[in-house]
Amino acid sequence: QVQLVESGGGLVQAGGSLRLSCAASGRTFSTYAMGWFRQAPGKEREFVAAINWSGGSTYYANSVKGRFTISRDNAKNTVYLQMNSLKPEDTAVYYCSAAVHGSYDDWGQGTQVTVSS
Repeated sequence: QVQLVESGGGLVQAGGSLRLSCAASGRTFSTYAMGWFRQAPGKEREFVAAINWSGGSTYYANSVKGRFTISRDNAKNTVYLQMNSLKPEDTAVYYCSAAVHGSYDDWGQGTQVTVSS
């Protein structure tokens, strides 16, 4: 099992930037993919971005492509989500998740991102 702790959320004006971090412990971090998801009030949790074990492949939801960047530092057991040009519709609780066995089964507690217009 992997323990995940997100940080970096907060309140930002539209057009601003935030960088989320997710620190992992419990299993060899460099052997599994990581993802970011978000859940807005009254909505289902949705995929935001993912990165493979080495960082060589990344994937994004169409809604964030070109604005968000996922990266990882395997030496620090940390995955990041750089969010630029934020919009009010990006407001949500953001979760990181680990795909240790091929599916996203381990989750952090989430961090709130609020974008004001």
